[in-house]
Amino acid sequence: MPSIPLSDISSLPKWKDLPPVPGMPHGTVWGLFDTPATASTPAKKDSLGTLNLLTPDIAQAAASEIKTGRSVSLNWGLENLSCPGFGRKKLAHTFVDWRTNTRISGEELSNHEWKEGEGNGFYTYDDEVGFNTQCGSQWDGLRHWGHSKTGLYYNGLKHEEVLRSGMLGMEHINGRGGIVTRGFLLDYVSHASRHNITYSPMSRHPISLSTLLTIAAESKVQIRKGDIVLVRTGWTKWYEEHSEEEREKWITNGSAWVGVDGGREVVEWLWDTGVSAVAGDSIGWEVWPPASDDWRLHDHLLSMMGMPIGEMWDLEALAKECEVQKRWSFFLTSSPLNVTGGVASPPNALAIF
Repeated sequence: MPSIPLSDISSLPKWKDLPPVPGMPHGTVWGLFDTPATASTPAKKDSLGTLNLLTPDIAQAAASEIKTGRSVSLNWGLENLSCPGFGRKKLAHTFVDWRTNTRISGEELSNHEWKEGEGNGFYTYDDEVGFNTQCGSQWDGLRHWGHSKTGLYYNGLKHEEVLRSGMLGMEHINGRGGIVTRGFLLDYVSHASRHNITYSPMSRHPISLSTLLTIAAESKVQIRKGDIVLVRTGWTKWYEEHSEEEREKWITNGSAWVGVDGGREVVEWLWDTGVSAVAGDSIGWEVWPPASDDWRLHDHLLSMMGMPIGEMWDLEALAKECEVQKRWSFFLTSSPLNVTGGVASPPNALAIF
C-alpha cells in the first residue's frame, strides 16, 4: 500500500477505495501512514494510526471551542473498578511514611496506628501505585489487540514480535505531543430517556450508527476530520449505583454489555469522516458480544485501522456541562502515561468549553 505524506492527509482514500492488504479483510490501512525513505533517511513504519490525522491545523481549529474556560475531567477514579473481569489486578495503593519508615496499604489505612520509628526525620509521604491499565479509564493502545483471525497487530506485526519491536507503544503518543483535538459527546443515556427507550447497560444493548447520527443531529454537532467521538451509555453510572454483589455478577462474571453496534456502516463512517479515535463510558465501547466475528470493532479499529479506543471514561460531569452549555462539542486533550512499550494507559483527559 502506498504511503500518504503527512502534509497531504486530505488525500486519504475513502473506505470503499482502500487498496487491499494481502491476507486481511477490506479496510486494513497498514502502510498508509508509513514514512517513505528519502535520500538521507530510511523508511519508517508507522506506530500512530489514525492519530496521524491530528495535524497542527486540527488543534488550532479545536481551540475555537474554548469560550468559557470551564474544564471537566474525563477520568474515572482508578480505584472505582473493584471487581475487574478476566482475572485482572485491581488498584493497589500503598503509602510510604518516611517519618516512621513504614508502608501502609490503602486497605490498612483506617486501622493504622502512627508510631515513631527509625525514619529519616522529615514529615513526608510517598505513595506506590500498581494496577492493570485495563481497570479504569483507559486508552486501548495499538499493542492491546491483534486481529482475531490472523493474530496480526496494526501494521502487520505478529504477536511474538510486538513486545520487542519498539513499535505501537504508548510512548509514541507522547512523542507526538499527546492528543489535542475537538471532542464531541453523543449522549445515548439522554437520548434513550427522551425517547422512552429502556435498557440495562449490563446487557447486549446495541447502539446503531443511525441512532448515533440522530443524536448528533439533535445536538447540532457537525462532525469533522480529527474529532474524537465520545459515546455515553450509562455503564459507569450503573456501576456506581449498584452493590458489590451486583457488580461481581454482571461485570466480573458477566459477558454482555451495552455499546456501539459493529458493522460495515459504522467502520466506513468512522474512516470516511476522519475520526481520529473513539471513547466512551462502557467497558468495551462496542456492544458485547458482537453480532458477527467478522465485524468485531476491536479488530477493525485497533488492529486494522490503528484507531485507539477509550473505555470506561467518566462522562457524567461532561454530560451535565454539555446540558448547561447547550453544546456537545469541546476542546479535548489527553496525555497518556509516557511508558516505553506501554500497551494501554489512563487517558488523563480533559474537556474544555
